[in-house]
Amino acid sequence: MSGKVVLYYFNGRGKMESIRWLLTVAGVEFEEVFLTKQEQYEKLVNDGSLLFHQVPLVEMDGMKLVQTKAILNYIAGKYNLYGKDLKERLMIDTYAEGARDIMDVIIMMPLLPPEKKQGHLEGLQVKAKVRTLPAFEKALGASQFLVGGQLSCADVTFFEASLMLEELFPTILSSFPNIQAFQKRMKAIPAISKFLQPGSKRKPPPDEAYVKNVTSVLSHMFK
Repeated sequence: MSGKVVLYYFNGRGKMESIRWLLTVAGVEFEEVFLTKQEQYEKLVNDGSLLFHQVPLVEMDGMKLVQTKAILNYIAGKYNLYGKDLKERLMIDTYAEGARDIMDVIIMMPLLPPEKKQGHLEGLQVKAKVRTLPAFEKALGASQFLVGGQLSCADVTFFEASLMLEELFPTILSSFPNIQAFQKRMKAIPAISKFLQPGSKRKPPPDEAYVKNVTSVLSHMFK
């Protein structure tokens, strides 16, 4: 295994997008192998690369990393984006999990039957407005960053989540000025500014082609 960082996933956001975001903020260059055929997935399973038969898979530091949270925590710890002590890590995990609760719903929505999507969309909007966003608005009222007065993986995860929410509900942040100010600060970070530009490795919202790709490669999960 070479010293390169290689990501194995579909050519789309899904659970890999948060890993792309964090690597970008950490200043780590990476290559991608896109899964387009079921045979590629089966080969990864058969050669033992996928411990739980699930992607994302990241080749990094001579290891094959699986499970999204474990991968994110490893990257955050290695690149000083995971707080200075256990108490800060607890709060970083707490905020990151709160953001991922929202993101997980959005990630799965394109794979839902059409008749269920509207209900999930409405529930997501209520949850975000009533529970999630007020918690982050309060936290960002006292500091520029969520934990410890410095950039952490929690900030990166929440920033990604806030952008995803705005794609679905363009005015959802209108009553959260602290979050709006936070977004401006994050966009001013050079690595993030570059990642938000066309031509970067950031992936667009999922379309029908992405859904068809995922359900074809992982057809055993959609029977």
